[in-house]
Amino acid sequence: MNLLFFASDFCEPCMVTRKVLGEVSLLVPRARIAELDVVRDADEAQRAGIRSTPTVIVLRDDGTEVFRAEGIPTTNQVLVALAKAV
Repeated sequence: MNLLFFASDFCEPCMVTRKVLGEVSLLVPRARIAELDVVRDADEAQRAGIRSTPTVIVLRDDGTEVFRAEGIPTTNQVLVALAKAV
């Protein structure tokens, strides 16, 4: 289970999303969470089609996208998406 979190430094909703993903990582320690900055990691953000921050993408191990949230996801949304990624 892989989770990509696209954020930006000036983004207040990104700070809230970090807290949500922190809760998720405590509940599902096996989930791999990568935070990417849309400026620093612009090529990756473009490949992923990022239009706004925060954006959270959950991928299966084979790279198939199973969930995308633009804006602040809930803990339950992310947990359900991770379950789909298994």
